[in-house]
Amino acid sequence: MDQAHLVKDDAVIVGDERFEVMLTEEQIQARVAELGKQISKDFLHKFPIFIGILNGSFIFMSDLMKNLDLVCEMDFFKLSSYGDEKISSGKVKMLKELNADVRDRHIVIIEDIVDSGLSVKYIRELLDSHEPASIKVCSLLLKPEGLKHDIKVDYVGFEIPNRFVIGYGLDYGQKYRNLRSIYALSE
Repeated sequence: MDQAHLVKDDAVIVGDERFEVMLTEEQIQARVAELGKQISKDFLHKFPIFIGILNGSFIFMSDLMKNLDLVCEMDFFKLSSYGDEKISSGKVKMLKELNADVRDRHIVIIEDIVDSGLSVKYIRELLDSHEPASIKVCSLLLKPEGLKHDIKVDYVGFEIPNRFVIGYGLDYGQKYRNLRSIYALSE
């Protein structure tokens, strides 16, 4: 089994691949706090439901929820479009449906990363059929140059280059989600 080894706190080695720090834990937490303040202001008195896309969004969503100053609800979808690969398969597979009724509700979709936009497009179309009051998208990371679908991300933590990243919920073969910073594959 592959093991990650921290090297001088600035890199993770996975097999023969080197991942360097792209965003530190401190940078991430500061931006999550800012997003929490903005979303709290935008949804005050609206009782929104936050819908996390598992597995990747769970750490971001947890931290974001702690930074919200409003009454809200949460639920989760579980999707798969990567499997154990670095590049999306181009097909979305639903692994867990919502438990909540979202009709006439203000929805905020929470993603860890939007690269091609396929998952967000899929979820928006699915949720639109349930007649919500509104749908907004919040993603910790956005890769603008990787977008292949015309989607809007309303709240963006960080725009990043089109590089493979791990940590803070983002995985490589279901591993390395627990890293506190976000690391990019060295070029």
